[in-house]
Amino acid sequence: MSLTKKIDFALIIKVQKKANPNGDPLNGNRPRTDFQGFGEMTDVCLKRKIRDRLHGGFYLLNDTKRENKVEENIFVQTDEQKTDGMTSLKNRAESEEFGLGKKAFEVKKGQDKVKHKDETKDLACKKWFDVRAFGQVFAFGKEEGGSGVSIAIRGPVTIQSAFSVEPIYVDSIQIVKSVDSDDKEGKNARMGMKHRATDSVYVAFGAMSPQLAERTGFSDDDAEKIKAVLTQLFEGDASSARPEGSMQVLKLIWWEHNSKAGQYSSAKVHGSLKVNADGSYELEKLDDLVPQQIDGF
Repeated sequence: MSLTKKIDFALIIKVQKKANPNGDPLNGNRPRTDFQGFGEMTDVCLKRKIRDRLHGGFYLLNDTKRENKVEENIFVQTDEQKTDGMTSLKNRAESEEFGLGKKAFEVKKGQDKVKHKDETKDLACKKWFDVRAFGQVFAFGKEEGGSGVSIAIRGPVTIQSAFSVEPIYVDSIQIVKSVDSDDKEGKNARMGMKHRATDSVYVAFGAMSPQLAERTGFSDDDAEKIKAVLTQLFEGDASSARPEGSMQVLKLIWWEHNSKAGQYSSAKVHGSLKVNADGSYELEKLDDLVPQQIDGF
């Protein structure tokens, strides 16, 4: 059964110890900022972390002793976490062992193309959690003896980019990036820059649409898994740019409406939350819609 209620949520994130929450590769990997100097973590960045946690393992919120680790099958995997050895999304999708097989993406002459695409979409949503949650575009070329298919799946889970509550300051230092292994005297050391953001608080908003969930099969149980993952978002995500303990989920605010249509618009729900620079927050009361306020792990 698909999602039975509209859901809105907000994630309050603390960046400390001068970490780089989301580097911009087009700007020397400096922490992303908008034109006003507010820090930004893109929706792509956040969804990447959600996928990694779903794939790498997490614990449901009711598993207080953390005894039963849950892992989900993910289509868009990173090279560091991939478990199937596939070198591209096309290979994964067409794999007989790890995907749907080539025939799922081939339409032979005389086949009902619309029906075939719907069947492939249903199989993909059932197999991969991120496909039924975030959606996916499968666009593969024409094969010999048939025609290619392009399947666009709209996911019910949407997440906005996270922005800092106040403008951030970027601190840059020069470092030694690498030294040639055969350079005994260290004369060929390659210098580089490391950029870090000042301590700051970011806020991200998201929502889940029951109408779109009906098309992908995204369920109430899937929503509970997303809820659990959001509180554990930065577990196993440490790196040189984000040392262990430098990224923290302070609070997850979770609004469950009483119907598929929802009692309020997402804009009004999200606007009821005001977050301060120290991570504290105020919630405007909305009649008959009381949010869960969940601490980060």
